[in-house]
Amino acid sequence: MTRSKAKTSAVVTIRDVAKECGLSATTVSMVLNHAPLATYIPESTKKRIIHVAEGLGYHPNPFAQALRSHRSHTIGVMVPDIADPYCAQILRGIENSFSRSSYLPFLVDIQNNRSLFKKYLNVLLARRVEGLIILANSLSFETELLSALESRKIPSVILGREPETDALSWVATDNEAGTQQALEYLYRMGHRRIAFIRGPKMIVDSQHQWDGICSFAASARLELDPRLVVTLSDPFSSYEGGYECTKELLNLKLPFTALVAFDDMTAFGAIRALISAGLKVPADCSVIGFDDIPAAAFYNPALTSVREHMERLAAMGAEILIEAIRAHRKNSTVSPVHRKVKPELIVRESTAAPIDFPSIP
Repeated sequence: MTRSKAKTSAVVTIRDVAKECGLSATTVSMVLNHAPLATYIPESTKKRIIHVAEGLGYHPNPFAQALRSHRSHTIGVMVPDIADPYCAQILRGIENSFSRSSYLPFLVDIQNNRSLFKKYLNVLLARRVEGLIILANSLSFETELLSALESRKIPSVILGREPETDALSWVATDNEAGTQQALEYLYRMGHRRIAFIRGPKMIVDSQHQWDGICSFAASARLELDPRLVVTLSDPFSSYEGGYECTKELLNLKLPFTALVAFDDMTAFGAIRALISAGLKVPADCSVIGFDDIPAAAFYNPALTSVREHMERLAAMGAEILIEAIRAHRKNSTVSPVHRKVKPELIVRESTAAPIDFPSIP
């Protein structure tokens, strides 16, 4: 067995390459790490070093390089719940964005646990990540956690929601524009008695969505019945919450021909409650969700939903973060960047023009 083949089963170091070449480890290191002094090494020697390194299967040690250069080329990505379909779509966008760069995303799942947020933040910083991308949920915006991010002075971008501070960069969906589109669509089809399931009060998106609804209602002089407005209490059980909230609405015995839900999972729960009560969707009641997760297109009936352009949102966040990292390396200051991505209403089978007020059991 030759020496080069023997080395394929173990980690090949610069010393191994140097020994095979009959050169010093310093010379080999300068060539393989593209050090400025490598320009003084003859081209024939450099070619021989590279040829031998490739033959032995040498690969640079990223941790050693990070220690020398103080650059890890690693981005920390914190997600609230990796099982959430919303997170999955943004992660695809993040992966696509950084696959075209020299940065490697390092993913941690905080599992909707605020103590894990603090723990994993310290883990990522200990691994010398050069920047942070944080997919937002209600836990991400507690004052204490936001302060921790600001005090660390590490380039960061929050994706998905607007924090209650202008000191951090963020990219979020224009929730007001999204609910305006949804309500306008129902209004133009002839719906006037519309029920609403608002998101939990601790989630910033909830208020932004409601602002959009109120804005369109005012412009169209559409009267909103406050009795037909209910609010989710649990931010982590929107399906069950949508089911229970819709049962609450039905128990009022007030007629409504359409329902606008906080998100798609809430809408799925609402449809289940309507069908369980003997009502048909959309014949008796149209339903609109928000997010347009992949399951929305395959639900029965297929859900009309406000599509958030997740990959575009992620690409914007990656671009902002890379620029912030470059500025950070130069010790120059950069102002926080705030961007909104306009969503798009995707019409499917869960909405139709009203026939008459449904007979609520």
